[in-house]
Amino acid sequence: MKYLPTIGLEVHAELKTNTKMFCDCPNNPEEKKPNTNVCPICLGHPGALPTINKKAIEAMIKIAFGVKGEVNKVFKFDRKNYFYPDLPKGYQISQLDMPIVKDGSIDISSRIKGERVVELDRVHLEEDAGKLIHSEDNKSTLVDFNRGGVPLAELVTKPDIHSVDEAVAFAEEYQLILRYLGASDADLEKGQMRVDANISLGDPNKPEELGIRTEIKNLNSFKAIHDAIYYEIKRQTEILDSGKKVTQETRGWDEVKQQTVAQRSKEHAHDYRYFPDPDLPSLDVSAFDIERLKLEIPEMPQDKRERFKKQFNLSNEQASALAENRFGAEYFENAVSELEADNQEEITKNKTQLLFNYLDSDLRGLMKDRKLDFNTLKITAENLSDLIEMISKNEISSRTAKDLLVKMQETGGDPRTIVKEEGLAQVSGEEELGKVVDEILEANPTAVEDFKNGKAAALQFLVGKSMAKLKGAGNPVVLKKILEEKMK
Repeated sequence: MKYLPTIGLEVHAELKTNTKMFCDCPNNPEEKKPNTNVCPICLGHPGALPTINKKAIEAMIKIAFGVKGEVNKVFKFDRKNYFYPDLPKGYQISQLDMPIVKDGSIDISSRIKGERVVELDRVHLEEDAGKLIHSEDNKSTLVDFNRGGVPLAELVTKPDIHSVDEAVAFAEEYQLILRYLGASDADLEKGQMRVDANISLGDPNKPEELGIRTEIKNLNSFKAIHDAIYYEIKRQTEILDSGKKVTQETRGWDEVKQQTVAQRSKEHAHDYRYFPDPDLPSLDVSAFDIERLKLEIPEMPQDKRERFKKQFNLSNEQASALAENRFGAEYFENAVSELEADNQEEITKNKTQLLFNYLDSDLRGLMKDRKLDFNTLKITAENLSDLIEMISKNEISSRTAKDLLVKMQETGGDPRTIVKEEGLAQVSGEEELGKVVDEILEANPTAVEDFKNGKAAALQFLVGKSMAKLKGAGNPVVLKKILEEKMK
């Protein structure tokens, strides 16, 4: 039988604040020395009282705008009670019935085929737990509390996802939204974003009736999200096909064995004995400058993709590639604004496409090789625009342009100055090129004969020889024309 998978995701993201959620210990994910950023509050010492981090609340309000959710007028914190070595107080400060953000949606259409919007249940704020460090011989476990108390935004989707691809697309898009907002770096490899997946299989003819679900905890890469959910759907399918029932439980993902493994029976909300935290007051949203926070919200990725397609005549793939990096998209837009227009109203499509191609391939390749980002790049958007103008006007060859990019990064200089100082301008004059062609034809009689016998590759060979003679500065279009005329 074919079953309908129903998937709900819980995505935890560490917020990018200077201090922890309820104390003034540094929130520093790069700290290597264990138990350095700790104090009596985040270590749960008796009598130590928490205070609320205002910046974390503001980050949550921004997330609400980013995911098209609603900020509750009043929200509060609750104690989630459970015992685990990385939780020093014996409870976690979280939110149950009055979270900061309710509802919302994320459009994942640009990442999959067809129109698709995933509905959200909530985004609430809690504190992170510590980190367990297991010894190599597996005989002991240590606890590092540096991460304990870090503000953690937990997004909960509705059971609204029905495939592995949708689940991965959702996690990728939410990560991008968090980065656009500056709320979190959301680096999965560093544990700044972690995903739990709830999976059940049901009758496709009765989609409202969900099957028994299992939860896979702490998926820390997009590949793990894909592989773990794919495996779990396959595992549950085999159980149901055999006539047995799926057990409601929490499972983990074994990367080595490539399978989910049972960890414990699945808890219900009442198992945690939630109750309002008596040490923390309820908060009214009117205490925060909502209008100022709205003004700090940048254009969101999906909005940017749609605008780029319309404004710059880009394809879906091109607009999506640019939107994957907020600073790269801004860099592209700044460079486009510097291009010379054919008239007062629009930039030519050809120049925009040429700019995209150089940014997406040559420039990104240079940045990758030299481990650069758009904050450390010395090539300004204005100078890249100048380079595109020179290429489009045949002032330099494409080969010279690639070399120029390297020199522009090394010096921070503009391309016109570098071309002038190093004599890199493209030679297009027929008289000057004709002299070079004569030399090449005289030195390569076999290739000349091959061309006359109908071998088209011989022409390209001679163009290459001419370009080499000119050290890449010749105009290949003009060279080809002269060669054909002289070999008639």
